[in-house]
Amino acid sequence: MSPPHDTDVLIIGAGHNGLACAFYLARAGMKVTMLERRAVVGGAAITEEFAPGFRNSTASYTVSLLNPRVIEDMGLHRHGLKVVLRKIDNFLPTLGADHLLSGRGGLTRREIARHSAKDADGYDAYSKALEAVVRILRDWILRAPPNAGGGLSDVLAALKLGNSVRGLDAEEQRNLFDFFTKSAGDILDRYFKTDIVKALFGFDAVVGNYASPYSPGSAYVLLHHLFGEAAGVPGAWGHAIGGMGAITQAMAKACREAGVEIVLDAAVEEIIVERGRAAGAVAGGKTYRAKAVVANVNPKYLFGELVPDGAVSADITRRMAGWGAESATFRMNVALSQLPRFTSLPEPGDHLTAGIIVAPSLGYMDRAYTSARAEGWAREPIVEMLIPSTLDDSLAPAGSHVASLFCQHFPYDVDGGWEARVDEAADHIIAHVDRYAPGFKASVVGRLALSPWHLEQRFGIPRGDIFHGKMGLDQLFSARPMLGHADYRMPLAGLYLCGSGAHPGGGVTGAPGHNAAQAILADRRKIMRA
Repeated sequence: MSPPHDTDVLIIGAGHNGLACAFYLARAGMKVTMLERRAVVGGAAITEEFAPGFRNSTASYTVSLLNPRVIEDMGLHRHGLKVVLRKIDNFLPTLGADHLLSGRGGLTRREIARHSAKDADGYDAYSKALEAVVRILRDWILRAPPNAGGGLSDVLAALKLGNSVRGLDAEEQRNLFDFFTKSAGDILDRYFKTDIVKALFGFDAVVGNYASPYSPGSAYVLLHHLFGEAAGVPGAWGHAIGGMGAITQAMAKACREAGVEIVLDAAVEEIIVERGRAAGAVAGGKTYRAKAVVANVNPKYLFGELVPDGAVSADITRRMAGWGAESATFRMNVALSQLPRFTSLPEPGDHLTAGIIVAPSLGYMDRAYTSARAEGWAREPIVEMLIPSTLDDSLAPAGSHVASLFCQHFPYDVDGGWEARVDEAADHIIAHVDRYAPGFKASVVGRLALSPWHLEQRFGIPRGDIFHGKMGLDQLFSARPMLGHADYRMPLAGLYLCGSGAHPGGGVTGAPGHNAAQAILADRRKIMRA
């Protein structure tokens, strides 16, 4: 075994949250080493060639939730990041002539009014209800939630949260409670009558969430997708030129400029624990010693595979073995010889720069969930298609295009196993999209299909859960990843969690990385004495 490599802080996993955490620590003067199991930084936010001449984001695929403070602090634009807005935010086709668009400049309301004047009024009321709730969420993105059983700082955090809620009027408090406890369907049915209008908003409730839009708690998942911005426009969605890998490549440049050491092809085998404290890790037969260890991995994997047996209590081990992880997400990239022509809106136009949502009603989404539970995967899948080459010609040869297909619901456990059935599912998805855009199937000249099992193998995310753990009420806020340890400090001295399994959860936000770094810096004196 090679001689040990000493550092102040060792970070396991060079995904976007790990990179954000590393940057803040290095900027504060700490010596930081990152260990990444793959040959490229970025975790699930990477860009790869998947067919000759065709490149695309492999897993995560769109920009909105990346926190503006992280972008500014890391100087990501200076390091090459360029984000452009979709010309239209969303396009919902149907099998007939009907469709719905959404976007800036009043487009969403005009489109809703085209379907129903009453629903346009409902949209005004819905937007007002969301405004106060989303404002509170935004206030807590870059803060650790109150920690159950914590000390004075957690008491103060609870008081801050209480003050935030007390600042709401009675109806706003009722809305807050509803969005944290009810189903998205229950709330949307209150404001809207038209199926396709409800589908526009309800889609966010099932993204990465193996559930029906009528499952309790799905309203919070909807909320989680609303607190972002792109190119400085709140609530907008955008595209990173060069794909999602452009974000993490810019982050890696910022980290290296700050002095971070990034070691690739270094899969961590085990965390070293000495005298009841995390003291480093073993990767590729080499020992890396550190005063603190930060894990940018799913909490289930952290406690089930990396923390040695007996290092934490049996209760903790048992609890984290039961950590819920399942997003039932199937991710596919396709190379296209031509743009799709949807029956609802067949001519080329700005709607093809949108998030194209094949899921025209909440009932459709509910049936996708129930059929997946009964039959192995969704009979009529929920699909969001993006065609980023309409905004970024660096991704495909001239005249050709690439499309991302993000699909629900395809559970991790499937009869016969995903190695044998991945192509069957991919064919099923392509054939289904072809019903809405005849000729789509014939235009596919290459593809990369990743089932939940393939996502697990490729990116090390248990059960292919894109959020590092379900975003249910039992795994949110002060309970993420568990009560008493929502402050990024794990139940092993010197061990911290900085990934999406910590507050505020999944998506390419950088927030868990930022927040974990603040916790580590607050403990800096104690860490440096270790």
